[in-house]
Amino acid sequence: MTRPAAFLDRDGVINIDHGYVSRWEDFEYVPGAVDALRRLQAAGYALVIVTNQSGVARGYYDEPAVHALHDALRQDLAEQGVTLAAIEHCPHLPDALVARYACDCDCRKPAPGMILRSAQALGIDLAGSLMFGDKASDVEAGCAAGVGRSVLLATNADPATAKGEAPEFTSLADAVGALLDV
Repeated sequence: MTRPAAFLDRDGVINIDHGYVSRWEDFEYVPGAVDALRRLQAAGYALVIVTNQSGVARGYYDEPAVHALHDALRQDLAEQGVTLAAIEHCPHLPDALVARYACDCDCRKPAPGMILRSAQALGIDLAGSLMFGDKASDVEAGCAAGVGRSVLLATNADPATAKGEAPEFTSLADAVGALLDV
């Protein structure tokens, strides 16, 4: 039996995007994000974070730092009643400074690889799922993967988005409220 998922970008959607956040000490939730995750979970969505982490390819931090941050995030959310089904990250960048990450992969959004891999591993109903992101590339990845609804949120740094697209909602909390309260 399959179930829907809420696929979520991390920086700018769950946490405030301070630019290449790689340490738990620098992690700060977007207001209302944890409550929104609880609501999605209660509505039956598996919660899956899909995040580009080009800071690895740029040499700003390494993959163990990403894993340590994600371990802390899982633990903190679990203490608040939220269970993450998966966290997928892409460390690649075509013009990376760290040679082993310099590639054109299928996981860096807007490519759908992270979504498709986690959907297969978790038995996710993509057509019944949601994708939340603060960049056009997040929405494009959701659409390319066949996610039923992809939602563009305003980023905490700048409500203007790439390609002139206007965000549908100001935050994850606003989006979840509107989508679940219909």
